[in-house]
Amino acid sequence: MSAKEWERKSVLELVTGGRLTLVAASRRLHLSYRQTLRVHQRYVEQGDASLVHRRRGQPSNRGYPDAFRDQVVKRYRARYAGDEFGPTLASEKLAGDGLVVDHETLRRWLLASGDWKKRRRRRAHRTRRKRKPHFGELVQMDGSFHNWFGRDRDKACLMNMVDDATGATAAAMRLLWQWIERYGIPVALYTDKRTVYITNREPRIEEQLADEEPMTAFGKACDKLGIAIIAAHSPQAKGRVERSNAVYQDRFLKELSLLRITTIESANKLLANGFTDSLNEKFAREPLSQEDYHRPVPKGVNLADVFSIEEERVVQNDWCIRHNNQHYQITKENTPLPKPKDKIVVRTRLDGSQDLLYRGKPLRYEQLSRTELTSRTRADTRPAQPRPHKKPPKKDPRPTRSPWRQNTIMMAADSGKKVYK
Repeated sequence: MSAKEWERKSVLELVTGGRLTLVAASRRLHLSYRQTLRVHQRYVEQGDASLVHRRRGQPSNRGYPDAFRDQVVKRYRARYAGDEFGPTLASEKLAGDGLVVDHETLRRWLLASGDWKKRRRRRAHRTRRKRKPHFGELVQMDGSFHNWFGRDRDKACLMNMVDDATGATAAAMRLLWQWIERYGIPVALYTDKRTVYITNREPRIEEQLADEEPMTAFGKACDKLGIAIIAAHSPQAKGRVERSNAVYQDRFLKELSLLRITTIESANKLLANGFTDSLNEKFAREPLSQEDYHRPVPKGVNLADVFSIEEERVVQNDWCIRHNNQHYQITKENTPLPKPKDKIVVRTRLDGSQDLLYRGKPLRYEQLSRTELTSRTRADTRPAQPRPHKKPPKKDPRPTRSPWRQNTIMMAADSGKKVYK
């Protein structure tokens, strides 16, 4: 007998003994007076058996028909059976197939049919860090290397960004660029210690003189936009983006398998055409504060120039530089014109276009082809001039029997003994 049934029995015993009126009993049982009267009459006639619900042991009036249950289980076995699709994800996929059923109901059906088993996972205890209260105050960023297109294919990297309040260099730059275009510039990024985001190298002499910290290309782009990079000391520290990666490795991987997608281009189209938005609608949370900490892009700032790779090169004596095994000729129309041995900056954008910068201003230049470079080298080559013959040595004006030659040690070539002349 349940606790509710024991409570009802004790109240009805007080009514039967005359120690409690039906009006007071109806208040304690939260029933109407007429319903309390009927319940008391059945208790007097049937005893404790009247306290048990009369629908116990019978199918619910709101239950699904057996034919519908068999259809759902059959569809699950045909398309979503195995360890990959759990009851929660399978119920969402079945709803897309026209078979709407709650995930807990599906779990009970699958447990009863033997198509699913209970699983318990024990995890190490950790203290969860509180979420930042504002949207854009801290954005967690990470890359997930996984066999997205099957175990027999090479691993690919899925770049993921998760706002803390709501739930490869070029790839990281493109992802942050898309985030800024959609939401604005965040205050800080929470990343791991990969060399894409931070570097542990010693500062160069130029950086030491300028009192600058060594930064990666991604770090320089964030520094230009005023975004702080916070490095996490463990994967658990940025657990929200790690859990988001786990969701993608579960749901996104299965979606790729269902749609038979095997290329990165098709996978990116799937992410852009609603898959990410559907996950956000399901798992995102409202921030504690409605104030958005994202900043708009300042006027005059070109994000294509910000998200680029910048490298220094030295101007040669013929006003040429070499970069990525290519030669570039700086033309004389530039003002100011860099001098030989001066350093310029080669800016390479993500689309492959390049700029040569001197003192922050772009330079005019021409890319030299191999033919031009070869002809230029031949034209600059001068024929070797014959070396002048050396003058014969002058005769020693001193006499042969001069005093300084006396008592000089000489080597006897024939006997190898030292003799005096």
